[in-house]
Amino acid sequence: MTLSRRELLTLFLGAPFAFAACRDTSAKRLPEGEIIGQSANIGHILREGRTFEVPQENWETKKVVIVGAGIAGLSAAWRLKGKGFDDVAIIELEKEPGGTSRSGVGKPVNYPWGAHYLPVPFAENVDLVNLLDEMSLLEPRGQNGEIHAKEEFLCREPEERVFYKGRWYEGLYLNAGASQEDKRQFDAFYAEVNKWINFRDAKGRRAFVLPVEHCSDDAEVTTLDKLTFADWLTQNGFNSERLRWYCDYACRDDYGLKLEETSAWAGLFYFCSRVKKSGDESQPFITVPEGNGQFVNHFVSKVGDRVRKNWMAVSIEPKENGVDIKCLVDGTLRGIKAEKVIFAGPMFTAAYAIRGFRENPPFDASEFQHNAWFVANLHLNERPKVRFTSDFPLAWDNVLYESPSLGYVTATHQKGIDYGPTTLTYYYPMCAEQNARPTLFNYDRDQIAEVCLSDMERAHKDIRELATRLDVMRWGHAMISPRPNFIWSGVRQKAMEPYRNIHFAHTDLGGVALFEEAFYHGLRAADAIVQNNARS
Repeated sequence: MTLSRRELLTLFLGAPFAFAACRDTSAKRLPEGEIIGQSANIGHILREGRTFEVPQENWETKKVVIVGAGIAGLSAAWRLKGKGFDDVAIIELEKEPGGTSRSGVGKPVNYPWGAHYLPVPFAENVDLVNLLDEMSLLEPRGQNGEIHAKEEFLCREPEERVFYKGRWYEGLYLNAGASQEDKRQFDAFYAEVNKWINFRDAKGRRAFVLPVEHCSDDAEVTTLDKLTFADWLTQNGFNSERLRWYCDYACRDDYGLKLEETSAWAGLFYFCSRVKKSGDESQPFITVPEGNGQFVNHFVSKVGDRVRKNWMAVSIEPKENGVDIKCLVDGTLRGIKAEKVIFAGPMFTAAYAIRGFRENPPFDASEFQHNAWFVANLHLNERPKVRFTSDFPLAWDNVLYESPSLGYVTATHQKGIDYGPTTLTYYYPMCAEQNARPTLFNYDRDQIAEVCLSDMERAHKDIRELATRLDVMRWGHAMISPRPNFIWSGVRQKAMEPYRNIHFAHTDLGGVALFEEAFYHGLRAADAIVQNNARS
């Protein structure tokens, strides 16, 4: 789409910023780079309703086929291998596995293309703890059984800073210039949060915990899903601009939604699910330069020989005794006859890929709504210059208060590399745009790069001169959207049930786009197949 620079910046960054930015009419340098990932047109083949005929000689058989090599699919394969299931194939549309946990390879360190941390799990999350033990990320258990990550994998200080009106400040909540009323409301908000952290239902279940399947379904808790987080804040007298920005940022960060779009249940889940008991800090973050790509790399090291990249499942047809999967592979049609299938793609795609689904749907796939993001990786030959010596220094997570973006993560931070070249990963959720997905795919690399650099220039005037390369990933369906009346509507629960010989596994089924949910549902689907096999 052809737009002037002012029109482009107005669309993405807002009219006041665009007006100010465009007063400088000098030519703007763009570093080289490209769009990373598959063309959206490939995935859209599913929507065309084509029929596919696979030559007889191109068929093979497998016990289990996993469709999708994101975290859920890889987790399922890892589990099946651990249970002795060897006859497994994982088919993946993209050139690389991992989904939104993918990472890039570069110098001086690797870098994320999506998810970039994992909170240290509670001891009760046994399967996840076992995975982290297998990866040697945890310290040996003490007498109390507490889970502690090894120091080298815990997010290095300083973790967060926020840029506001020309200066960098420590932390995410903006304390600088906060009024007494701001401070009172902040304390009162956390008093409410602590009430929910302490909540236990008659069965001893917490209101909010990971995975979501272990949360309380008491009406006192689930009724929160019927209103927006913005409405809940208003009902509780929280009108502080700083507090509402803080909560809005949390929603944009974890859900790609604004405060007014997010379920109150999901909003409180963000603040409560990672805290052991009232008064505690949230669980510390496990991270490395490539973010959650470390988990992708681990799974691939265990099951990578089963991953078939550039395989697109164009037809999944349940049969009486199995499932026929037709795949497009480099322009050739190939088929697999499987006993069982684990469908580990976004739930909305099930209606297009699975034959007979739309005629007799086992669940309403349209209820699974996603939002669009773009992620940009800026490769710099040096760190941006410090404007004010009193500013809070470069951190792992760097947030721009006055921007619709989420700011950026510094890939080299965790390694303690505080000088020289680095990679900054910039995140932009398209939650303020109408028709966000087609809007995003209307713009090319240069236009998206201009948005990113213009935004970053708020804080770093020299960013264009320092950038040697800027690549972009467009995520059309990046994250499930926990809007009101979704989490506890019953649609997730229905989607967890098998459809003939097809089992479903995806972070969508948790209602929140988190590693823990993808991992849990991958294991759940794999375990169901193992148990079914044991009975037959």
